[in-house]
Parts: sequence; structure tokens; C-alpha cells
Amino acid sequence: MKSRRLTIPYIIWMLVFTMIPIVMIGVTAFTDKKGNFTFEPFEKAFVYSNVFVKSLIIALISTAICLVLAYPLAYLLTKMRKSSQRTVVMLLMIPMWMNFLLRIYAWMILLQRNGPLDTALSLLGIHGTYIGNTAAVIVGMVYEYLPFMVLPVYTVMSKIDPGLIEAAQDLGAGNASVFGKVILPLSIPGIISGVTMVFVPSASTFLVSQYLGGTDDIMIGDVIDKIFWTDENTGAAISLVMMVFIFVFLVIMNLFGDEEAIA
Repeated sequence: MKSRRLTIPYIIWMLVFTMIPIVMIGVTAFTDKKGNFTFEPFEKAFVYSNVFVKSLIIALISTAICLVLAYPLAYLLTKMRKSSQRTVVMLLMIPMWMNFLLRIYAWMILLQRNGPLDTALSLLGIHGTYIGNTAAVIVGMVYEYLPFMVLPVYTVMSKIDPGLIEAAQDLGAGNASVFGKVILPLSIPGIISGVTMVFVPSASTFLVSQYLGGTDDIMIGDVIDKIFWTDENTGAAISLVMMVFIFVFLVIMNLFGDEEAIA
């Protein structure tokens, strides 16, 4: 009975700040400005299908890069002394203490024409503009969300029983076999958590593409942000489609997680 009472604040929080807003978005998406039922907002939302697809592609690329960078870093972390692990984790988290917008401005300064990066590469004979394109958007998103990939993978890896690795080595397994048959399978739950934590905000993010991207790099989050000021019904329809896709993605990732748990 006591444990049930402790969940009441959480239930109220979820109801007020999650369920009610979702219901309001759903109602707005299926009505016009006069409150009449209609599918017109979804017809207007279809105009932005190319932006939606591009947002998903950029999110997938950013998530893949985060995984490629985070996995070896998380593995190296587990091999460090405990004090060194705490220091590196703290260094990963320090940028997150800074305002999101300030971190974007920092990358604008780094990537702008005649900025530090452009100047350094010019000394090597490499010239070009590094802001206002899709690559700059991906760089900004990888920087923003890399810690969300490192931490879950590192947490799972740090809990792997060293005895399992020693047993595999005693049975004649080489480093590659130990990694492929012991470490990698046991770290799958961390990978799934990391992919979920990076992909979901990456697909719906905004501001990053506005400041680092060009006119062709606008993402669906930016569209929703702008269109709500003029047509909240269409904005709600786009938001609802995005939520449904993210829900399906989470269900698929949970299915993979369940299969690994059973295995």
C-alpha cells in the first residue's frame, strides 16, 4: 500500500505534463481553426514529408557516428582506474552544464568562415566553408548527444563480470573472440539504450539546423516550431505523426532488448 502511495506524485506528473498535452495535440490535429473535425491538417502536413525523411536520415547518421565514437571510448573507460573513470565521465558531463544555445554558438564560431577551424585547415592548404551545410548540422548533433551514447554503454560494460572474460580466455579464445562472443553481446542492452537516447531527440531537435545548417538543412523540429505560430492544427498534426513514429521506434528497440534478455 505504501509503495502505491509513493507512485501517486509520479502518476500526477505524467498525467498533467505528458498525457494531457498529448491528448490536446491529438484533438488539435484532427480539428480546424473552428474546432470542426477534419483531416485537413494531415493533408497540409504531408507537404513536409521530404523534411521529415531528411530529419530521420540526419538523425540516423548522427546516431551511427555517436555509436562508433562512444563504444570504444566506453570500452577504454572500463579499463581505467576508478578515479580516472570518474574524471573522464565528469569531463563528458561538464559541457552539458552549459546552456544548449551557448554550445551551438560555440560551434558557430568554430565552424564559421575565417574561424579557428577554417584558419587552421587553410594553413594545410584546405579551404572551404564549414557552416551552413548538413555536415555542420551532424557535427553539432554528435557533439550534443554523444554523452547520451557513452554513459549507457559504459554503465552496462562496467557491470560485465570479469570472470566471464577470464573463462573465455582460459578456454583458448583470442581477444577478437572474447570481444565478439562475450563483450559485444553483453553490451547490447547499453547500445540499445544509447541508440534510443540519441536517435529520439536527434530526430525531433531544432535550433541546431537553424544555426549550423543552410536553407536546405531545416529539420522537422524547426518546421513544427515555426508553423505553430501560424497554423497550430497543422503543427499538431506533424507533431502527432512524429510521436507515432518515435513510439514505433521505441517499441522496436524494446523488442530487440527483450530478445537479448531472453538469449
